[in-house]
Amino acid sequence: MNIRLYHPNSIVENSTSLLSKEHTHYIINVVRLKRGSKINFFNKYGEWKSEIIFLDRNRVEVKFLNKIKEAKKLNNIQLAICLVKKNPLENIFQKATELGVSKIIPLISDRTEVKDINYERAKKIVIEATEQSNQLVPPTISDMIKLKNFLESLDQSTKLLFADINSKNNLDIKDFKEAKSLCVLIGPEGDFTPKERETILSKTNTIPFSLSNNILRADTATISAISLINFVLSDH
Repeated sequence: MNIRLYHPNSIVENSTSLLSKEHTHYIINVVRLKRGSKINFFNKYGEWKSEIIFLDRNRVEVKFLNKIKEAKKLNNIQLAICLVKKNPLENIFQKATELGVSKIIPLISDRTEVKDINYERAKKIVIEATEQSNQLVPPTISDMIKLKNFLESLDQSTKLLFADINSKNNLDIKDFKEAKSLCVLIGPEGDFTPKERETILSKTNTIPFSLSNNILRADTATISAISLINFVLSDH
């Protein structure tokens, strides 16, 4: 079993480190490793193989051995998602991470009913999803922002890929040319209001596109949109 754990602090080969309470609990009580067991630790600088050199009931110390994976260029896909209920939102955090987004931006629109996020829980979800999907960097989760403010602050070099139920357009690789980054926009349950749609579509960097003839839940739409963008990018 190859265990990967996120270690946000600097890692130096042949140095040792005491693990956090959370990692200590996981190693002792969940996966039940022993002294001498191997673990991989990763962060934005790469991934290192390590060995448990000390272990008791509430203390685990590891030695970082050798670097086994170099850092790579981060994905330039962001996700701007209107808040939904807890279970689908947690699913969105998990699946968006697995699909490689670099940033998640929670939005509040006129029809957004949920107005709060458990950031500690959200961070835990994206870290676990990063560990399990063999990636190095968990996506950042921004502070909640109103849709209007988000649109006003959006960098003009970022293409806003608007998953629009009223659109008949298919995404094409030419849509991504000259874009510093891509940001997928997913609406709330009940969709955006006509006024919000008008504002979104008025932006010169907005690219509306169709996902399906069916009405999709926010979590399904998120998975479909990011998968589609990854496919278009990888196919060229």
